[in-house]
Amino acid sequence: MEYYTSSLTSYKRIPTLEVNVGGLLLGKEHPIRLQTMTTKDTMDTAGSIQETISCIKAGAELVRITAPSKKEAENLLMIREGIEALGYHVPLVADIHYTPNAAEVAAKHIQKVRINPGNYVDKKKFETLSYTDEDYQEELDRIAKKFIPLLDICKEYHTAIRIGTNHGSLSDRIMSRYGDTHNGMVESAMEFLRIARSQDFHNIVISMKSSNPQVMVHAYRLLVKTMQDEFGLLYPLHLGVTEAGDGEDGRIKSAVGIGTLLEDGIGDTVRVSLTENPEYEIPVCRDLVKRYETNKHHLSDAQIPAITTLPYNPFEYKRRTTFAVENIGAQQVPVVIADYSKINRTLIPEDMQAIGYTYSPDLDKWQIADAAADYLFVENPELNFALPGTLKVITWASEWAKQQIKDQSFPIFLLEEYLNAPAEAKSSRINFVMVDCYNNEFPTNTEDIALLKEDKTVVLCLSNEHKNAMQAIRRMGISLMEQQIQHPIILMNDSYWDTWDEHLIHYATECGALLIDGFGDGLALGMKQASYAQLQNQNETLHIEKFLNDAAFGILQATRTRISKTEYISCPSCGRTLFDLQETTAKIRAATHHLKGLKIGIMGCIVNGPGEMADADFGYVGSGVGKITLYKGQEVIKRNVDSEVAVDELIQLIKDNHAWVDKV
Repeated sequence: MEYYTSSLTSYKRIPTLEVNVGGLLLGKEHPIRLQTMTTKDTMDTAGSIQETISCIKAGAELVRITAPSKKEAENLLMIREGIEALGYHVPLVADIHYTPNAAEVAAKHIQKVRINPGNYVDKKKFETLSYTDEDYQEELDRIAKKFIPLLDICKEYHTAIRIGTNHGSLSDRIMSRYGDTHNGMVESAMEFLRIARSQDFHNIVISMKSSNPQVMVHAYRLLVKTMQDEFGLLYPLHLGVTEAGDGEDGRIKSAVGIGTLLEDGIGDTVRVSLTENPEYEIPVCRDLVKRYETNKHHLSDAQIPAITTLPYNPFEYKRRTTFAVENIGAQQVPVVIADYSKINRTLIPEDMQAIGYTYSPDLDKWQIADAAADYLFVENPELNFALPGTLKVITWASEWAKQQIKDQSFPIFLLEEYLNAPAEAKSSRINFVMVDCYNNEFPTNTEDIALLKEDKTVVLCLSNEHKNAMQAIRRMGISLMEQQIQHPIILMNDSYWDTWDEHLIHYATECGALLIDGFGDGLALGMKQASYAQLQNQNETLHIEKFLNDAAFGILQATRTRISKTEYISCPSCGRTLFDLQETTAKIRAATHHLKGLKIGIMGCIVNGPGEMADADFGYVGSGVGKITLYKGQEVIKRNVDSEVAVDELIQLIKDNHAWVDKV
């Protein structure tokens, strides 16, 4: 892809067509717009008006409202008029599934209509279908016959359309021909886009959503390439990770997917799908977008070598080939390094709880959590207690050299320092070597790194402090691939932001983007010294260390490179939701959070349920008012379970399938 070889060295927004949504302009050089979706029943006019205004006050520039049938679509006019009567004029978007007639009604009343190509005409019954080319074209003609009336209405009323593909609701037709792939996602949208272009309709935004950030990123990238190759232009893109969940997990998963694409210059509007009140989504959207509006210094393209050929496929995940240095690299899960260098006192065993280690004096044993750090960086490696065997120490080379016993500790060097160090100053097992990628203050060229090529003890620790840090580190990774240098890489990432959410978005965006592209055999997260200067005591420092450790494991989980906990594929509420999603998600999480590696789908209704949780082990899906359907994979196990007992029934289902373990 041209943008992968010409603009991967710095942030450059990819230009798209301008689209008008009720006077709000998307694409081209306009700001990246923020949006969310209401949770009220659309027939609750007053409630929908109030909730929409709350979203607008939080900063939403577009607000989406579900319209599952014609009656809700008709009521959108009452909601719009009520909002505008109170002095608010933010465009509204109708969310349509299964009902073309509702879309046609909504298009006359509000400024934008979202349709899902997987269920606008097609149906999903999880059937494998066989088509000749002629049969397949007949299906496309049938879609055009249903879709063109909506296009005609949108032309007349100047209504925009979002073609919103969801990984979980690809039609049986698409699945049968393209499989459960991002290729199928792209083709699903392109079929509708070609019909719109044939009718000279271009007021279109497109999305490629998935609950798996890897799939989502690859689908959007492939869509960009496909549009560029076929049309020579790009339509604006709405970015989102669907069913992201809540809390830190939801924010991390969203930032990994959305942030990776924003770093590539892709994206014209964003929505973060959290299982929380909709107004809480907007600050997260803002934190994602404002990274590209600050004045933090960029490295110049001249400092970072241009990319002529990309040595990996940006449309599929493949981890960079490395050799193993003890437990780092090769096919081993990425490691996590905790930085305790800012704790200015002698460490005690209780300090290790923040990074997953709990010491029992009575038993003289360590309890090790699934999300326990693998390495501990300290200024002074002399400890007054024995660390658990799984935790190793990293310290500055000058301090490491002073130690008498070095079985559990390893040195870290600057690159130039390591190249000039005598053999006796180095470890025979692991040497961590810091590389500040393409920074004028620490000029680093790949020839220097190439001198280490035959040294099988070196782990490279890559960092950069400029605004395009991710691009600089990715370019260094590409350089290593070009020279067939296969040392493992630790991604070192410091945050210069202020709030917890800002830090979380920063780490997930920059590290997530690199991990998605296959770079990274470990994470070392940190904060600028200013963040620590405001702390009152060392216990607050440990709170930061726990936050950083949790963030690192959360990012690895979201990128599916290291699984350390239960994963919840939990949709945000909307007017279609048939139970209290937030309360139910909390109950399920409380009961199952210890089931490492298990994936549980929690869906408010059938629209994206069995499809979007396609890779979930178990599913909990609203099927009627107060009624739940339970799934094992995509197979229905129990229907019409009363919601009051459904969580207990889900737990029993997990136990019946031998996937349950008791809490320790």
